[in-house]
This record gives sequence, C-alpha cells and structure tokens, in this order.
Amino acid sequence: MKHYLQKLSIFSVVGLLLASACTKENKVFYNGGTAPVLTSSNKTDTIALPIADSSNPSVSFFWTNPNFQFSTGPSSLSVTYYLQFDTLGAGFGSEYMQSVAFSTSLTTSYTISALNALLANGLQLDTSQYHNVQVRVAAFIPPYTSGSTLDAILYSDTLNFVVKPYIPPPAVTPPIDGASKNDSLYIVGSAIANSGWDNPIPPAYIASQTFTRITDKHFQITIPLIGGGEYKLISLNGSWTDQWSVATKDQYPNGGPFVYNGNNCIAPANSGTYLIDVNFQTGLFTVTAQ
Repeated sequence: MKHYLQKLSIFSVVGLLLASACTKENKVFYNGGTAPVLTSSNKTDTIALPIADSSNPSVSFFWTNPNFQFSTGPSSLSVTYYLQFDTLGAGFGSEYMQSVAFSTSLTTSYTISALNALLANGLQLDTSQYHNVQVRVAAFIPPYTSGSTLDAILYSDTLNFVVKPYIPPPAVTPPIDGASKNDSLYIVGSAIANSGWDNPIPPAYIASQTFTRITDKHFQITIPLIGGGEYKLISLNGSWTDQWSVATKDQYPNGGPFVYNGNNCIAPANSGTYLIDVNFQTGLFTVTAQ
C-alpha cells in the first residue's frame, strides 16, 4: 500500500509539472492588424459651416475594422476607436486636440452646430479666420494597451480639411444679466477660510470672494484655498438658485469640465493661493497654484 502511494505521489508531481509546462506554452501573442481606413462624405477639402444652417448635416466619417490578430486567431474582443481632430502641424499632440471615443461603431455623423462646437469650443480655433484641420482614427483593444506587452494602437491616414468656425453658444450657460442683474460670480465653500459656506457672504469678505469679469463668459479669481476643501460658484450673493461646479464630486481638483448645479468642487490637496479661471464658452475651468 505504501509503495502504491509513493507511485501515486510521483505521478501526481509529474502531472503537475506537465500541467505547468503546458501553461507556460499557452502564451497569447499579438500578430498585428490592418490600419483602419478613414473616409468622409465630404467631396472637397473644405467643410462649410454656415451658421444659418446650423441644424443641417455637415459631414460623416467612416472607418474600417483593423481586424486585430492574435496567435489564437482573430480577436473576439471589442475594438475601441478614437476619432481625433487637431490642427495641421500639431502632430495630434496639441493641448486642445479632440478625441471622440466610439465603442465598436464604424461611422459617425455631425451636424453643422455639433462640428462647429467641437472646433470652436473644443479645439478653441479662432472664429475670425480659416484653419487647416486634420482628422484620423486610432483603433485599439483596451485590455492590450496602457503599457501592456501586447500594446497595440493602429492609426489611419489623416484627412485634411479647411474650416472657418463661427462663435457657438457657450458650452455652459453663464450668469445672466437679467431682472436681478446677477451677472457676477462668487465662490463659497469649506475651501474658503474666512466665510466657508456662508451665503450670503459676510460683507467683509464679498470683495475677496468675487470673480473678476473678463468677459460675459470668462471669469477669474486669485484666492487662498484650504487643501482638500470643497466649493461652489454662485451668481447671486445670498441665493443657491444658480450655481456651478463639477458633475461628480471630487473630480478635477486642478480643473476640467464643469456644469450647472452639479456636485461640490474639491480644492487641490495642498493649501495655498490659486488662480481659478472659469470659461463658460468652453465649459472648462482651471486651478493654478500661484
């Protein structure tokens, strides 16, 4: 019996070693794919953006599946695509490059107003002149990117267009000079040492918590912030009716997109003096240490 158990033990160890060896052999290798081909419905190198027809179709883009291949055969995983827009010469690396994500889709269409907003508010193109814009598609499988050994992103060739955007409506509705003349902007919250969430703001602190009005859509303030504190922006001292902040609490301590009547903004982790720049035209704010 003991001899039998010894044999069984030996066979078990050998089996485990074989299984381990087999497992080591079952690696999956990336074998490449075909760069997606990008085309558009536009028949010229200029995309017209007439403001009078802003609700009409502007352009459609189409791209092909890269057919990613692995050692186990064609990939069965979903491909993610980024349709990317940038100015000529920026190499798709400018600060304002726009990347629009699509999951499995192979086409998208823009109205005149939607494309214009992407160019004027997103790329922040000067609306007084023509611009050369490039468009391409990036295709990848999310599990096999971001530093993975199977990292693989395939890019299409670029399409080149000449565009002249018009001034679009602001991305976020700004304070309005209406019946209450509430076109100012104030900051309140636990990130503010003097008055916290007091609303109305005590008279002694109103001036220091009032933004400077650069334009009717652009405001700035330089103010000390308590690290990790919270805050919101309001347009009428003493009222919570109109307020602006981030969509999800604790997002974007250094700035990003903001919304009307959202969740509390969070200050950067380190206490200090910061310049807060709020642009309703683009729907973006920045928080910069001074």
